Amino acid sequence: MKAVRFHEHGGADKLRYEDAPDPQPGPGEVVVAVKACALNYLDLWVRRGLPGIRFSFPHISSADIAGVVAAAGAGVTEPKPGQKTLVYQAVSCMQCEFCYQGRDNFCRRYSVLGYFTDGGYAEYVKVPAVNALPYPERLDFTPAAALPLVFLTAWHMLVERCRIQPGEDVLVLGAGSGVGSAAIQIAKLFRCRVITTVGSDAKLDRAKKLGADHVLDHSRQNLAAEVRKITDHRGVDIVFEHVGTSTWDSSLACLAHHGRLVTCGATTGYDARVDLRYLFARQLTLLGSYMGSKAELLEVLKHVARGELEPVVSSVLPLAQAARAQEMMERREHFGKIVLAV
Repeated sequence: MKAVRFHEHGGADKLRYEDAPDPQPGPGEVVVAVKACALNYLDLWVRRGLPGIRFSFPHISSADIAGVVAAAGAGVTEPKPGQKTLVYQAVSCMQCEFCYQGRDNFCRRYSVLGYFTDGGYAEYVKVPAVNALPYPERLDFTPAAALPLVFLTAWHMLVERCRIQPGEDVLVLGAGSGVGSAAIQIAKLFRCRVITTVGSDAKLDRAKKLGADHVLDHSRQNLAAEVRKITDHRGVDIVFEHVGTSTWDSSLACLAHHGRLVTCGATTGYDARVDLRYLFARQLTLLGSYMGSKAELLEVLKHVARGELEPVVSSVLPLAQAARAQEMMERREHFGKIVLAV
């Protein structure tokens, strides 16, 4: 098969479009013919290398995959070859107490495709059969691939961790990111007022079309001051944070009394500080969030089937141009997801 792999850490120039061995399904596994796969920032971090973590080479990235089941291993009765599938991107031990409870994202061995295992930058990918979910039939392969990771992450942050309530004020950082564009839609699904941020005028209108009530340009405006103005000096109930160090202080300053800040990432750095006096005096809640469970993704798919949530695709490139796609992501030229057609 053809695949995009890297044989050592470094820049996007390390990605090679080359021949690779066809994966063979073992017991309980299927091989999926990839039709589309989407980029995530994880792809960039793994390619660059992460301190203290060793990866095997050559490596194939991408956790977001839509395709058709090509072959099934021993013991697999469903899905059958020829069926379309949306791949659930997480792998876990399936044997611990959390996996038995259906909370697989709490599993100590929880990981995602394209991290320690090969992912979707290829014509074929091998996954556990239980990860081959029913396909969202109203979507083509391209938007389907743009769906799983960001919507699952945003749903877990807002619904499971923050317990979002109708009528709340929600600040979503980075409307142009995949997870930000998903969060805006989920917050509006719960009938919340949404304030979001963008870094350019070109992204402002797109954020409004997603349903954001107020759009701020974080490159020119004081975020905390503008949020206070919009909320009549009250602040927001929820801050949806995934940017990291560069926005951390202003994110905290935007919270109302009893507000919740939930974070799933540290794109601009992880060295964040908290004034504990501010934390306890305002009775704030800080929440960490990591991915989500298979049950949550299935709940998301119900809303997708009803047309209540829509994946946002920024651009589509052929698999052979994966390096160019990653460079676009690094330059933040996208609004929504960048997808590779296979």
